[in-house]
Amino acid sequence: MAKVSPVSIKYMIVASFAAEGPIEKPDVIGAIFGQTEGLLGTELEMRELQKEGKIGRIEVDLNTVDGRTVGEIKLPSALDKSETTIIAATLETIDKIGPSEAKVTVSKIEDVRGSKRDFIIERAKALLEGLDSTSSGSMSKTLKEESRAAKIQEYGEEQLPAGDLSGDEIIVVEGRADVVNLLKNRVNNVIGMNGAKLPKEIARLSKDKELTLFVDGDRGGKLIAKNVCENARIVYIAVAPDGKEVEELEGKEILLALRRRMPAKDFLYRNSRDSEEHVEVAPFSGDFSKALKEKYEEIKGSKKALLLNADLSVSRSISSVEVVPALNRVRGNIVAVIIDGIATKQIVQACEEKGVSYIAAKNFAAVETNIELIGL
Repeated sequence: MAKVSPVSIKYMIVASFAAEGPIEKPDVIGAIFGQTEGLLGTELEMRELQKEGKIGRIEVDLNTVDGRTVGEIKLPSALDKSETTIIAATLETIDKIGPSEAKVTVSKIEDVRGSKRDFIIERAKALLEGLDSTSSGSMSKTLKEESRAAKIQEYGEEQLPAGDLSGDEIIVVEGRADVVNLLKNRVNNVIGMNGAKLPKEIARLSKDKELTLFVDGDRGGKLIAKNVCENARIVYIAVAPDGKEVEELEGKEILLALRRRMPAKDFLYRNSRDSEEHVEVAPFSGDFSKALKEKYEEIKGSKKALLLNADLSVSRSISSVEVVPALNRVRGNIVAVIIDGIATKQIVQACEEKGVSYIAAKNFAAVETNIELIGL
């Protein structure tokens, strides 16, 4: 049977499945070819496409938990975009795998050619060393930005991410991603705290340098500003636009925010007045299992996920495949995550790192965890 050359692969279809009983990999492969046969006509017949090298070797990864089987299917495609999406949609018509009732859900379609573009950028960065290029276009712009970001260094015993700190003025940001973004946009006199806690190195710098603290445009940013100002001599405070983080700002937004910086004492005065009007939300104290199942009805059938605050209000509503990156980005304490789909091993691990107490999902990967898992 023909195989697709890695060079010709354009897309990777990634799908999850759940079967009511124990099954094996050959059962999954058999269901894919058997239950899609005749659905799309001869031009898109799955067996013929594989013989012609238009789809590649199908990979299956599965786990059996409490008599049920969950897993993932990866199907490489050399077809065009529209044909690939048709093949992906066809997989969701499978309702039986081996002897068991089953459901297949396509989680994403990846453009694998993106990795080739990444290689081009990385290789071009290496070639740029010693070459004065004046090329234009989006790839050239990306290359120059990455080259500037590569100038990041580690400062002091705490190895804080930083740019050029030789001048008298220094901008202090929260994390490494913030430092990288400022370096990309030609703001070189920057150092990161590696979190919300103020490092001793920055407190020492504040004795001799003029520090501007640049924080995210949310409540977390204001709390960080208060903590830092209590432990270091901060002269100015700059704030990202409402709801935005420093790491995601464009060049013009960065410069505008820095131009609008204000003396730290003025910022803290305004912030203290705002906090007087702030009312803390009481944590939810009822039946979490029942409450999460009721909340799930809001997204049932949508393949979405909800990140919930302590009072079970919605912090983020996202696609179920974006749970891990969303947990890494979100500020504050997330108590529960609801998923209209499978809680994979990666999702459970990300929830553990974030301190999540509850995960509610339709299915769960086989993984040991102290988080309370609630089936939907």
